[in-house]
Amino acid sequence: MSPHPLDSLSAEEIAATSGLLARERGIDSGWRYASIILREPPKAEVLAWREGDPIVRRSFAVLWNKASNEVYEAIVDLTGGAVESWEHRPGVTPNFTVDEYHDCDVALRAHPGVRAALGARGVDPDLVLFDLWTYGHEVMPPQWRDRRLGWVDIWKRSAVGGNPYAHPVSGLKVIVDVNRMEVLQIDESHDRGFPEVDAEYTPELRGEPERTDLKPLDIVQPEGVSFALAGSLLRWQDWEFRIGFNYREGPVLYQVRFRDGDEYRDIAYRMSLAEMIVPYRDSSFDHYRRTAFDIGEWGLGYMCTSLELGCDCLGEITYLDGVLPDTAGRPRVTKNAVCLHEEDDAVLWKHVDPDAGTEVRRMRRFVVSVHATVANYEYLVYWRFYPDGNIECEIRATGIMVSTPMEEEAATFPTGTVIDRRSYAPYHQHFLVARLDLDVDGANNTVVESDSMAAPIGEANPLGLDLHARGTVIASEAEAGRDYRWETQRSWKVQNPNRLNAWGAPTAYKLVPSASFPAMFDESSPILRRNPVIGSTLWVTRQHDLEMWPAGDYPTQSKDDLGNGMSAWISDDENLVDTDVVLWYVFGIHHITRAEDWPIMPVDTVAFTLKPFGFFDRNPSLDAPRSPSKHGGGSCCAGGECRCEH
Repeated sequence: MSPHPLDSLSAEEIAATSGLLARERGIDSGWRYASIILREPPKAEVLAWREGDPIVRRSFAVLWNKASNEVYEAIVDLTGGAVESWEHRPGVTPNFTVDEYHDCDVALRAHPGVRAALGARGVDPDLVLFDLWTYGHEVMPPQWRDRRLGWVDIWKRSAVGGNPYAHPVSGLKVIVDVNRMEVLQIDESHDRGFPEVDAEYTPELRGEPERTDLKPLDIVQPEGVSFALAGSLLRWQDWEFRIGFNYREGPVLYQVRFRDGDEYRDIAYRMSLAEMIVPYRDSSFDHYRRTAFDIGEWGLGYMCTSLELGCDCLGEITYLDGVLPDTAGRPRVTKNAVCLHEEDDAVLWKHVDPDAGTEVRRMRRFVVSVHATVANYEYLVYWRFYPDGNIECEIRATGIMVSTPMEEEAATFPTGTVIDRRSYAPYHQHFLVARLDLDVDGANNTVVESDSMAAPIGEANPLGLDLHARGTVIASEAEAGRDYRWETQRSWKVQNPNRLNAWGAPTAYKLVPSASFPAMFDESSPILRRNPVIGSTLWVTRQHDLEMWPAGDYPTQSKDDLGNGMSAWISDDENLVDTDVVLWYVFGIHHITRAEDWPIMPVDTVAFTLKPFGFFDRNPSLDAPRSPSKHGGGSCCAGGECRCEH
């Protein structure tokens, strides 16, 4: 196991960062750390680095003074043991933290005004969940826009251990200065009481036994796994890549390559989820504040949970721990945060020939996964690698929908679905933004938009059968925002114009879009101004090392992304032809809520795929092994007569 410039920060490096800042900048308990992350070396330096070369390790910290609310960024030279830079960032608000969420719960539970407001509604404070949310600038009370401001949803359980989101305390919000944990206002609008809903989901509280007609299903690999992990470097079949982990993105995949003969060929330099934006499409008192930037405002890595064998992962599993800072700058370890394993995925390829017999190969895929609990929702993230060169990113959403009492019983509600007695679940959207720094056979690439269309009927096409594909080069950042078109089955290819395959075409990988949907906001909407990235399906930008967060470095309490988000990045209209490009793919769940999603939601699954398109000269999985027969004696997919006795 040898060190690499992209290895994530260790616990020792996190502690060294806060120790140096305490010594050189006097950072004490009056400060909080929003984050400490690896300061990744410039891409050009990493690509030029070779094993054995020296490595200078740097960390990047964001912290703020609780008394003054001043925000600072620090770069720490961990190799040299010194603070390299210390910069004040006026007018921004860093991400909220897990510690603050907990501290807010403690403060409100003891606050006499909050207890009195709950008592007036007959609510036992011991059964309450205080759910801290961040604000967007436009919905913040103007008099407190200079504060680190939070608003708090209140929910109550029916009993100890019951569904914490069963009963919303409708029409009651608490506005909090999170630095001081000071209640600024108890905001009351209405009291719709607590409908008698069927909200419990555990068998003990439902009084509903688990079914007993399922036999055990085990995944076993008696000879061990087929992958190897050395430090951050993972190798499986022809794949090679590095795995990182940080507070904001969770898992990051670096330097993804595929072995083609004797050559390891570049596919991607860096892939991750860069933002997740969840606007609730309901302007009522209970929901108008409710737009979450879960990655930028909280951090996906901070919310990743420990995974359990047999529950979250099944088979022969290798786990990686998540090492992150707490708000005091101390390292905090989430055990088994990342799951690595192989799994069967049905048939890879097959053909039945009446003369030569059957040839069939089974698909096996390699999976990198994490599970993140984001208040009432769980997001399950899977990066999958396939022997045919495909890469898939799949997101599964589960958890508990936000429910809302209605004034009266009704079968429908204009901005949601009726899911229980006098209760509706508001419509909302989950926008995910994948950051895909693809380097197809090297960094100099061109993105081509591909549309399919029927050729007109004419002399050369009398039956109207001809189908054509038209390619449009995305030439500069003025053309960066692209929309999916169902009627032309639009997709996007990242080509290397400097390398041709055996048939004379540029080698390429294709982004196969799915789970894409329009934002459905008016152009003047504050939500769209705050994060214009969700206004298109795909964005293409010139690669710059510090362009990481498409809704801006600091989306918490933001008004717009101007200065350091997508709007700023494309404003200089840089060239995108034969250069280093980054794709930002916007996808997710347009959640028109269902009664079947209540009281706990079965997973809703969305995904996109990166597929080789002329990257190889032919099917790269022709060497897949025949599967041994489970009925004894060789393989039943070896050609000739079938020996499976079917």
